[in-house]
Amino acid sequence: MASILTNTSAIVALQTLRSVNSNLETTQSQISTGKRVNSAADNAASFAISKVMESDVAGFRAISESLSLGESTVAVGLAGAEQITDILLQIKERVVAATGENVDNAKIAADVDELKNRITSIIGAAQFNGANLLNTAGGDITVLSSLDRDSTGAVTASEITVGSVDFEANLDLSTIDVSDSAAADTSLGAIETLIQTSIDGSAALGASLNRIQGQSEFVGRLTDALRTGIGALVDADLEEASARLQALQVQQQLGIQALSIANQQPQNILALFR
Repeated sequence: MASILTNTSAIVALQTLRSVNSNLETTQSQISTGKRVNSAADNAASFAISKVMESDVAGFRAISESLSLGESTVAVGLAGAEQITDILLQIKERVVAATGENVDNAKIAADVDELKNRITSIIGAAQFNGANLLNTAGGDITVLSSLDRDSTGAVTASEITVGSVDFEANLDLSTIDVSDSAAADTSLGAIETLIQTSIDGSAALGASLNRIQGQSEFVGRLTDALRTGIGALVDADLEEASARLQALQVQQQLGIQALSIANQQPQNILALFR
């Protein structure tokens, strides 16, 4: 039935054109932003998950910085501990030399005192950003290492505690005496104890450093995996979007033509009255 009041063909053509224009707008937005999910209106589930993951990425970025700070602090302490071990080995050489006869114990003692002063200086200087693992005042340090999210969404922080080796208290340099051969003999056992203490301290710091470095590497990989997951949820497939854009542009042109043809139909009814 033909009617001049209701143009059904024009209504259908207009609805089709509106749908095409809406899809075209969505596709153009994906191409311009690079995302297929820009807001919760696009896909509420994917948007919510991606935002939680993005917050985790931000948290792990802060954790990475914390681990880097902790790694540097422990590395400084380890360098100091290893240097102290080397100096103690030099002191041992002087102690052994001082046990002999016909040696200048005074000069050896002066040399040992200088080496002791070097150790004291290293213990005081082996700090990073105010944290020192070699002296009494420094104490243990705590490094934020992870944020763990359970199935309910609750988040808990994990930490790595690095114990201070406290060479200031544990290395009693006053036990080393090379003023004469008898005192040097007694000091042989003491220097061995000091060397073992410094080696144990170095080993403890080295183990902590390895743990922090391993955690730092894991956090980096985890962050990359989270970013990949976020991309899979919200990023647009630009190749597909480009192909869809061209198809929608053709559909838009056809829709405009179809609407134009439909709008001309009432004019054809006039021919019936001529």
